[in-house]
Amino acid sequence: MKPNIHPEMYDVVFVDSSSGAQFITTSTVKSEETVKIGGKEYFVIKVETTSDTHPFFTGKQRLLDTAGRVDKFRAKQKAAAKYDAENPAEVEEEAMVAEEA
Repeated sequence: MKPNIHPEMYDVVFVDSSSGAQFITTSTVKSEETVKIGGKEYFVIKVETTSDTHPFFTGKQRLLDTAGRVDKFRAKQKAAAKYDAENPAEVEEEAMVAEEA
């Protein structure tokens, strides 16, 4: 290995914020928070999803809506339905144009 070109590696613990599962490994990432496990000190890296909670690995489908995406989508649907109800002539014209294409 060439000297002075590789990033520094740290002993870390990745902690799943959903389940609290811990995974000890090495990484180039470090944090201010540390924890002692088995007499050794590790940097703590908190993550939202790991193999402990990801649907692919668990076989369970869970709705993880961190940014309110589902609520935004439902609000858009509601606004579109309200617009369609208030402007039925425009909706019919759009349907006719779509049929011609």
